[in-house]
Amino acid sequence: MSQQEGAGTRTTGLFVNPVGQRRAQFQHACAGLFDELRVADGAEAAALQLAAQPAGLLVLDLDRFDLAIDLPALGQLVAGRAGQPVLALCPFTNARWLPALMAFGPLEYAIGPLSPEETRSYLHARLQNGFTPAPAVSPAEAELAALLAVRSGAQQALAEADDTIRFGERLCAALLGWPGVVHAAMFQLRGGGDLRLEAQHGQHQGAAGLDLAQVLQRGERLLQSPLRHAFPGLLAAASGEMALLDAPEKAGEPELAQALGAHGVRMVLGLPIPASGPGAPRGALCLLFDHARPFSRAQLTAFDDLAQLAAFGLRMAELMRESEQLLGRVTHLATTDALTGVANRRHGEYLMELEIKRARRYRLPLALVAFDIDRFRNVNDTYGHPVGDMALRTVADTARALLRANDVLVRSGGEEFQVIAPHTSAIDGLKLAEKLRAAIEQAEIPGCDHVTVSLGVAQLGETESGDSLAVRVNAALVRAKRAGRNCVELAMQ
Repeated sequence: MSQQEGAGTRTTGLFVNPVGQRRAQFQHACAGLFDELRVADGAEAAALQLAAQPAGLLVLDLDRFDLAIDLPALGQLVAGRAGQPVLALCPFTNARWLPALMAFGPLEYAIGPLSPEETRSYLHARLQNGFTPAPAVSPAEAELAALLAVRSGAQQALAEADDTIRFGERLCAALLGWPGVVHAAMFQLRGGGDLRLEAQHGQHQGAAGLDLAQVLQRGERLLQSPLRHAFPGLLAAASGEMALLDAPEKAGEPELAQALGAHGVRMVLGLPIPASGPGAPRGALCLLFDHARPFSRAQLTAFDDLAQLAAFGLRMAELMRESEQLLGRVTHLATTDALTGVANRRHGEYLMELEIKRARRYRLPLALVAFDIDRFRNVNDTYGHPVGDMALRTVADTARALLRANDVLVRSGGEEFQVIAPHTSAIDGLKLAEKLRAAIEQAEIPGCDHVTVSLGVAQLGETESGDSLAVRVNAALVRAKRAGRNCVELAMQ
């Protein structure tokens, strides 16, 4: 390129890219366009160079930069340009860089890949014609950007929709981005017709310190509030219709108008949160503004969309609660013996393995007690199965009442039970087994008076498996049966 080609347009430049070969290619192709062209391998080095010597043009080659890692530092370079031109060379495969960098300040961009010759031609044309400064943002565009940010924040709030309070707080915080809104709140209708203030969020300035629970004189049972006919948030939740109060004094409640006016509130909008089907609304959104203003049809439609989004979030939270309850019920059914309410055999084996691992890790003793009801078949044959079931429940309840909080009672078979006893030695296990034997012998069972149990006790060996421990304790139980029943035997090592 001749010197004449760049006459009158030459300036200083700084090119930023982490790859040495790309920096060398840019210098070779474009150095003739600048009085001085410097290069930097990253945002930190570029910031140091700009602090020492400003550059007329900053060129950010975004290829090989990582958006998740490098955005804050590169964004600060854009923010610090103070109106001087920035050119971003952006690969077409990662155009997300553009809005992310534009949030820091104005820039021009060219989509890559560009060959060195194409880059030189593009730069020459821009330097000849001048980099066009970003046009001033009109009030309408600024408002549109704010509304888009509100929508984005409201959609992000759905990530917290597993909990209505967290969802409400995130949604209210997003609604504060609506132009003029100084306070936002969400009311939700609970069971029994109880409307309560679920969440609220206010600006740090203007409506700072505003608490709607104080203004409305309560935070729950708001449908019974004497202000339900005057405050748009309550009115919308009760009637299912949008309520707009463009001057608080119009509500006919001087104390309410005074309380709102003291916090700079000049207009209140209530938006009903629709139910999934026919019926009362789920609640309402309430927006408090620092000045009265007219709304366009598009803005009123946007309000309806936000209310629909709130309904979707509350429905998601409801479904999450139902799912958790269902999962809890299924888990209970899968791990609990239906007759006695204690752990079933499969869950007992799982818990036993956990306790063995814990005992190994912390070098703690672990005992296993096995017992079954003596001559239980005779109980069924003589008194009937309903009485046998009663005997099983009574034995389980009696044993459970004697156990510690961390002991686990397991029904391991028809009339067979086990007690997993953490932090328990063989001697302490014998004492526990004897207490169980005596208590069960004294327990009264409607229909058959009393039953007895035989018990075996074993302590986990240093290298013993759960299966080996179960074999030893069952062998001790068999010896107790042979010894005459209603007694306790300690397992052999």
